[in-house]
Amino acid sequence: MSIRWLHKKILMVWTKVAEKGAIQAGKGEEFDVDGKKIAIFNKDGLHALDAMCAHQNNSIACGEIIGDIVECPYHSWHYNIKTGDLQDYLKGIKQQTYKVEVRDDGIYIDI
Repeated sequence: MSIRWLHKKILMVWTKVAEKGAIQAGKGEEFDVDGKKIAIFNKDGLHALDAMCAHQNNSIACGEIIGDIVECPYHSWHYNIKTGDLQDYLKGIKQQTYKVEVRDDGIYIDI
């Protein structure tokens, strides 16, 4: 076991955000985790990223999902739900993504 591996494991803080099954297939939900708004999308697995659009700070959690892309419902900016990358308008804009785990007692994210 390397020190780098051990250091990564110590820094991981898994937080329960919802019960299993709380996020409908093909939909997203917003959660407040330690004062940070996180969107979790249920499309081919669960994917978590910052919920607030870089454009005007509106939530993308209720946006329409087409493939791996969620459309901000306010001004139509498009983000990849797996990578956080903005797909249009500006280059280099990326939402922070988070690891998600489904456990026996609920849905957890690593924040």
